[in-house]
Amino acid sequence: MEFSIQLSADYPDKAYGGDRVYADMLEQAKLADRLGFDAVSVTEHHLINCLMMPAPLQFAVKIAAHTQRIKIMTSIVVLPLHDMRTYAGEVVVADIFTEGRLMLGVGRGAFKYEMERLGVPMDETQARFNESLDVLQALLSREEVSWDGEFYQFEPITIMPRPLRSGGPQMMMAVMNPEGIYSRTKRGFHIQTTPLAGNHQLLLDQVGGFNRAKDEMGDTGRDLTLSLSRVGFVAHSQADRQAKIEAAHRYYSRFDNVFTGPGLVDGGMIRELPRKQTMDELAESLLIGTPQEIVDKLAPYADLGIDRVIVNVNFGCDAQETLEAIQCFGEEVMPHFTGRPAVAAE
Repeated sequence: MEFSIQLSADYPDKAYGGDRVYADMLEQAKLADRLGFDAVSVTEHHLINCLMMPAPLQFAVKIAAHTQRIKIMTSIVVLPLHDMRTYAGEVVVADIFTEGRLMLGVGRGAFKYEMERLGVPMDETQARFNESLDVLQALLSREEVSWDGEFYQFEPITIMPRPLRSGGPQMMMAVMNPEGIYSRTKRGFHIQTTPLAGNHQLLLDQVGGFNRAKDEMGDTGRDLTLSLSRVGFVAHSQADRQAKIEAAHRYYSRFDNVFTGPGLVDGGMIRELPRKQTMDELAESLLIGTPQEIVDKLAPYADLGIDRVIVNVNFGCDAQETLEAIQCFGEEVMPHFTGRPAVAAE
């Protein structure tokens, strides 16, 4: 089982400055590269201070310039917010500039506040995503593509420059529904999922959908991977663990506001709202604890055959503490599952 650090900006204080936020994230990427993490993950979100990254391909190129080997995943880019006729070219250029280390994770968008203020009605996101994905794949795979669909109509065009490989970079799909995971895997996509606050049975069903598709695909699906996204942080004591859980609870009180809640945002800052889930219930679902506690929580994921765990360490903690947590994770947790010895960071 491999690991990725999710470079998702949390920006609870405007006075800190976006430049410092992204400098912190770049330092995390450089450290993860030195420690032997498989990947870093970059989100796409606009107009809000939680998961704040309006330019994931640009940041992927920046990361590639400062690292040696680590994969760079967009996790995820929101296709309905882009015009595929220009976005396909941006993907090709990013793949070139990242020297083939880009994995393009795509999705439909989940935050109504964000989508509708950018002109995409939430009830259209699935249809727009489906057609956008088909257009993107066509443009990356063929020359002289024309289209006559519901959202795209255009005469023959050819994306230039042409992709490094037919079809462009590897593509990963963000899906939560088990049957959706099955169908997208059958189409040849890597999968990213999360049970969020769902029960363990949901996770079993998600993994089952992926495995069923791979079994039916045989050698064709052999190299497809399943990634699981979780919030996590290495704590040094039980008091530190509790402090990090409280920080995560505050983070989720904002996340829920725009994910399932009313979308109350003031000047780009998401309001904290009361949550139905208790702090103890949240603690059970997070990868927050001492190294041994995290190893124990990760063991069932390894037993299920999950290929990669994406760990989101950015939920309002101090920048230096976050780097220390990544280093501790890389040195004391990761070797239990990768089969590789720990790599000491300079």
